[in-house]
Order: sequence, then structure tokens, then C-alpha cells
Amino acid sequence: MPKIDKNNVLEILGEKVMPGKGATINFNMAKLYTTTSVEVPVIIERSKKPGPVVLLTAGIHGDEINGVEIIRQIISKGINKPRIGTIICIPIVNIFGFLNMTREFPDGRDLNRVFPGTKHGSLASRFAYQFVKKILPIADFCLDFHTGGAARFNAPQIRVKKGDEQSLKYARIFNAPFTIHSKTITKSYRETCSKLGIPVLLFEGGKSQDSNKEVAKVGVEGAMRILSHLDMLSNKFDYPDVHQETVVIEHTTWMRAKYSGLLHIKIPCGKHVEKGEYIATITDPYGKFRHKIKAGNSGYIINVNESPIVYQGDAIFHISLPAKTEEAHDED
Repeated sequence: MPKIDKNNVLEILGEKVMPGKGATINFNMAKLYTTTSVEVPVIIERSKKPGPVVLLTAGIHGDEINGVEIIRQIISKGINKPRIGTIICIPIVNIFGFLNMTREFPDGRDLNRVFPGTKHGSLASRFAYQFVKKILPIADFCLDFHTGGAARFNAPQIRVKKGDEQSLKYARIFNAPFTIHSKTITKSYRETCSKLGIPVLLFEGGKSQDSNKEVAKVGVEGAMRILSHLDMLSNKFDYPDVHQETVVIEHTTWMRAKYSGLLHIKIPCGKHVEKGEYIATITDPYGKFRHKIKAGNSGYIINVNESPIVYQGDAIFHISLPAKTEEAHDED
């Protein structure tokens, strides 16, 4: 189990990292069919001064590039070199999926559905187990970056469990455009962090296999606000003042396609729409059919299906609901 001893020396993954030093340690869990080792770089930066340990992760789903880009920028700009404490960055947790641009592990399992894992289970479960035993316990705070699945584009948002006032406080500090109340999914990384008593923020922004500059900007600046709040951000860094506070959304619903066909989106993700507002069109490929889609209620569009083709019943928009209405929604 990782630890920081009385002399402020960090012991993790069988190595020691001294105060004021940095290290890249490879978390080696498995091999490819060719016996080639697959290594997960764990990038550690430490201040000489004791302080919190913040763990930044992305790529738990291998095809989610925006989170990888957020942490890449944090490292490239030196934001991960703390004024006090320790910052651990893992830009790509699921290297297997990243190599193949797939969401899952090679065994077909979703890593974010097998935490905290088992010692002798499937490959994904074994990886989760080792991660939880050898890396996670050292963290005092976690930031985990995700995107929408497939062609579903998420407006930049933080997910928090309803009633979790501590997470809501941190979400307001991060200040993504939206903060959404979201149930914790069983066997997810977020649930495991919560059970260990480690504060965690789940960031969602953009879509799979896509890199978006605006989403990355929101993620980097939000991380900087959290580090600043923890007194860990170097004095040489600055970020824009908050001009608009995060919009907290308690309830949401999905609007689904009534017909199959070509989908033409008419509004940007993140927009506030009024009930009955024209937001998309579904057509056939032959110029014979055209169906206008109108908002079923007033609210913020927090997810847009950017696929050019949809089937009847496919989710098209994720939209906020008035506070008195409640419907379940998916989490990454």
C-alpha cells in the first residue's frame, strides 16, 4: 500500500519519491498476446513542503480523448508541479483500450464497472484491484475526466451525488458550466473513492474519439481552481475570474427519436431552450420525409447526439427538467 512516511518520503509502486522531486513510474499489470508489456505511466510531482495528495486520472475508457488532453496540458504547462503536497497524474488509465480506441478492456469489460476489482478475476477486475491497492489509498482528492459515449457530446459538467454537500462545494470551486446531480453507479471508480472516504469529482465533456479545445480549456481551468483552493497551485499560474457560476441541475430526461433517419441538429450543446423550440430535424435520405423536433420542456441541453444517422428510440438530447420532476439518467 502506498504511503508517505514521517520524513515526507512517498513510497508507491515499489519506489520512493523524495520531497521536491518528480518521477514517472510504470504501473505494469499485464502483457499483450506477443508478451509485450503494457505499462501505464504514473507521473508524480512533489513539493518540498508537505501537503495534500491529488490524483488526476483520465482514459478509464480508452476512447475518451478529451480527458487525456486535459491532463496532458496540465503536465505540459507544469501545472502539476505543486506549491505544497503531491500531484499524481495518470493521463491514460486504460492503455489497452487507448491502443485500440475502444471503451473497454481487451476482455470486453468496462473498467468503470468492476471497481474495486478482485485479485483473481478478469483482466479488468485484476487491474482495478491493483490500482485500488497500490495507488488510490495515497490520494486525498481525486479528479477523474470522462467524455460522452460514442457520438453523444456532453456539455462540460461535473457529476455529484445528491446530498453530497462536500462534493457540491468542490464542484462549485471547479465551476464547470454545469453541475449535475447523478447517482453513483455500482462498482464505478467514483463509488470506490466514496467508500474509501476520498473526495472525488467526475468531469464529463465532449464525446469519444474526439478532442475539443473548449472542453479541454474548461477541464484545465477547473483543475487549476481546485489546486488553488488546496493551496497547491504555483504562484506563477493564473486563470480567468469566474463570471458565471456553475448551473446546478437536479433532474434530467432524454429526448428520443420518434423516427429513423438522418439527424440534423439545429442548436448548440449547452443552450437553454424553451418548450416547443425547434431544435432538430429528422429526414429520410430521399427528400420525401421531414420531421421537426421540438423541445418537450424548457431547460438546458447538456448532451447532444452528433451521429448523422439515428434509429427510432435513439437518445438525441439530454435536457434538464424543472426541480419538481425527476427522471434517471446515465453516467459515464
